[in-house]
Amino acid sequence: MKEQIYTIPVIDAFKENSECPFCTLHQALERESVDFMLGASYMEDDIRMETNKSGFCPHHYQMLFNENNRLGLALILHTHFQEVNKFLSNAIDSQKDSAPRNSSFLSGLIKKRVPSKPYKNPISSDLNTIYDDCYICNKIEKTFERYMDTFFYLWKKDPEFVSLVSDGKGFCLNHFAFLIESANSALNKEQYNHFTQIVFPIQLENFKRIEEELDWFIQKFDYRFKEEPWKNSKDAVQRAILKISGMAVEE
Repeated sequence: MKEQIYTIPVIDAFKENSECPFCTLHQALERESVDFMLGASYMEDDIRMETNKSGFCPHHYQMLFNENNRLGLALILHTHFQEVNKFLSNAIDSQKDSAPRNSSFLSGLIKKRVPSKPYKNPISSDLNTIYDDCYICNKIEKTFERYMDTFFYLWKKDPEFVSLVSDGKGFCLNHFAFLIESANSALNKEQYNHFTQIVFPIQLENFKRIEEELDWFIQKFDYRFKEEPWKNSKDAVQRAILKISGMAVEE
């Protein structure tokens, strides 16, 4: 299997033989992105322009906070708040006299009538956009798309990589769905059929394996099996959560 610089991360992830190589890639990207944000990058004007606009999702705010670089995070938050406050001030000023008044609202509730369709203020969609946006998520998504392209490049060009995938443990549900969807456009009909003939059985086999490991984990709490070996089930719960949700849980 001939490795190029751009194929190394994908090949290495599949060599780990984890429950989902794409989760392994995603976790590495996430870790790199958090380190990048709280490295020297938070002092770079072009990066700050983007984080001022996007901010971060709750999950990545938590990761950034856990890094204990409170000054770096405060600097990022400070200029992001300046941007949000500017938007809020302009939006609220423009909406002061446009809010609807419904004097029958209270009486409608008292009479338990079906409420009318709620008024949708245009400011709410913009606020939701700010809340839902995340610089780290966007950064990961762009790189992850390239990794997916690399996966299909290797699949079509390298039989050794196909064997590596075939010997693996499948994927989490989220990345399996993404993989199948991407295969529709990355592969022709013949390639797609070959791909599904290999990947579908792997996915079914490994989900069945997790089910059996969970079953043995549960049985181990029965006194009759107390002295039996754990086999591969000691961490079955953690791996099952990753397999079903794509989220790695920590002790």
